[in-house]
Amino acid sequence: MTADVATVPVQPSATLGDDRLVSLDFIRGIAVLGILFANITAFAHPFMVYVWPGAMPGGPTEGDRIVWVIQYVLIDHKMRGLFTLLFGAGMMLFVEKAWAKGSGRWLQFRRLVWLLLFGMIHYYLIWFGDILQTYAVWGMVALLCMKWRAKTQFLVGLSLYGLGTLAMFGMIGSQYYLATHPAVAEKRLSEKQQERMRNAVPEIRKEVSEDITRVRKSDYPAAVRHQIVEETGQNLVGIGFGLFETIGLILMGMGLYRFGFFSGELDRSEMRLWGWVGLGSGAAISAGLGIWAYASGFPFFLTFFVFQGLFMIPRLLFTLGLAALLVVWSPKATQGWLGQRFVAAGRMAFSNYLGTSIIMLAIFPAWGLGLFGSIHRLALFAMVLAVWVAMLGWSKPWLERYRYGPLEWLWRCLTYWRIFPLRR
Repeated sequence: MTADVATVPVQPSATLGDDRLVSLDFIRGIAVLGILFANITAFAHPFMVYVWPGAMPGGPTEGDRIVWVIQYVLIDHKMRGLFTLLFGAGMMLFVEKAWAKGSGRWLQFRRLVWLLLFGMIHYYLIWFGDILQTYAVWGMVALLCMKWRAKTQFLVGLSLYGLGTLAMFGMIGSQYYLATHPAVAEKRLSEKQQERMRNAVPEIRKEVSEDITRVRKSDYPAAVRHQIVEETGQNLVGIGFGLFETIGLILMGMGLYRFGFFSGELDRSEMRLWGWVGLGSGAAISAGLGIWAYASGFPFFLTFFVFQGLFMIPRLLFTLGLAALLVVWSPKATQGWLGQRFVAAGRMAFSNYLGTSIIMLAIFPAWGLGLFGSIHRLALFAMVLAVWVAMLGWSKPWLERYRYGPLEWLWRCLTYWRIFPLRR
């Protein structure tokens, strides 16, 4: 079956024995670690604290403000974007292998149905910040595009992403404009809408306080009941918002895979050049936006506009640039001991992603250590480092003994509806 990750000679277009692209696993390993850095504030606090530093209980420290800017420039949205590109590439790789063995897209559809179920379990029983359901639903849509030309897949994906960019800018930008131009708001909004806008900040802080109190007092059954009864609508809205970015990135990932982007078939010097251009310009734009929010004192409507309304263009530039540079770097990086551990973490990204949520479930709610709503961003980063060490520490030894990660194995068995050997 597959060779030991530590002994695989990696070339720019090399694959592991089961046709896994080493570059995909290496980048996926980096992305799954980065996603924890992005998510840690939402694990530890109500979601609005993640978006807006001013919602931090007791007020934000200078460390909270600085870490928010660093995350915004380097991590937030970017790691999810990278993961989504890889999801599209992985879908295409899976279907190509299925076609080669005489199967069709139906096998991938079954795989996505199981992913949807895993995502529902994650959302309702573990943590509200699930992305698996969104990937499953929009992956099913992307299945209809599998036989398009690679260029068509990429351009349609880019177009959908562009439409999503305009939609997000329009929706959230209009809120920011009306909030900062009271005379215009007076003409365009009803008195009730104006009152809601004026009371937005105290209302948000009240909701944050109520959420913290609820989580600190709830037992596990009550928390699950709250998710099912109170948050199902929000879950459906979140999945629907995949129309603005997820489907576009999935299609772009499919097209890039077929161009040979991830397998090293494109000119390395050009990929390096354009990778630095994309990464540098995306980081520069993000830094400008983050500093704008910081220098303004993080007013709510401006911060929300920066975080949710202006992120899509710099995110795409940064993500594509980072992906290109990691592909170029992966042949050399994966020869070293640390690179091999990132490859192993990427091969077990599903287990690591859900495993992280389970660890956090034991730390922050009342039935765990009860730390919800009490740790500032700088201290949370220390927790991120500890879990990174754990991910990189356990993934490679596991794969030296077993063929798949535990959840990867279960997903594979359910997809093919037969038991695969797990031990090597």
